Amino acid sequence: MGDLKSSARQPISRLTAARRTDCGTSIEPSGPTPHFASSLALVPQRTLVPPVPPQQPPAPEPSGEDIALDIVFEDDDIIVIDKPSGLVVHPAAGHETGTLVNALIAHCGASLSGIGGVRRPGIVHRLDKDTTGLMVVAKNDRAHKSLSEQFADHGRTGAMRRGYIAFAWDQPNRPHGTVDAPIDRHPHAREKMAVREGGREAITHWQVQEAFNGRDGKPVATQLACQLETGRTHQIRVHLAHTGHPLMGDGVYGPHFKTKANRLGPDSRAALTALRRQALHAYLLALEHPSSGEILRWESPLPEDLLLLQRTLRAAL
Repeated sequence: MGDLKSSARQPISRLTAARRTDCGTSIEPSGPTPHFASSLALVPQRTLVPPVPPQQPPAPEPSGEDIALDIVFEDDDIIVIDKPSGLVVHPAAGHETGTLVNALIAHCGASLSGIGGVRRPGIVHRLDKDTTGLMVVAKNDRAHKSLSEQFADHGRTGAMRRGYIAFAWDQPNRPHGTVDAPIDRHPHAREKMAVREGGREAITHWQVQEAFNGRDGKPVATQLACQLETGRTHQIRVHLAHTGHPLMGDGVYGPHFKTKANRLGPDSRAALTALRRQALHAYLLALEHPSSGEILRWESPLPEDLLLLQRTLRAAL
């Protein structure tokens, strides 16, 4: 019957030529039979190499841009500005230009502190794009170091204070309180933050300043004064949503509260629609001057969009 093992190792042409005839004789091919190993040598060997992803070009250094700044205070060490809504603090994906950093470079030139790197010169803290209010920027490395230490301490032992006015849905069941809940990245929506076990410590103190009723005469919104003891991303927004009182106008952390707008009076509802952002304003900033040690304090009035919301909410009382 022949050797199946050796037959299997012959080239296909050899096997075809050696098939037996009906009379039992074999037809052998003429000429030398090629060996299997040599036939393999005729097939070029290929090695698959995964493609190398193209290198991303380094992010360009920000340049100065002529963007108006509302300067509250400025000297050789620091500059305090009242940030408007819509202004991103520093360049990032999707916002390479038109930022506060671009405006500061144009205004201050090369004097800004370089500790934060070329993308964030002088920046020691941030406000969300659509949060208005007071920010301080370091104009030299000494000031940057001092301010960074003060922000890290968050007023536990020093003069640093950061206060916010927030307009939140519904009314808390007590006049003041503290939210002590760790914050980390949202497990599914990576652009959001969330209260999560094992997250970074986050503490927000709040106090009711004014409560507002809706058309039905029942509480619908509250004006809160908030003070931060830590400085996590979206901290006030996350903490207030966690307590069941998200910021009015916050489409990220309070979208399910949109139906509550139906309880507002027509003027309040129109003011909220025109707001197009979370109702949050950084109204208070206090710190120790990096050089003189003097305790400085600034307050910023509510911007026009929040003043309109406040007036219309009061008018419905």
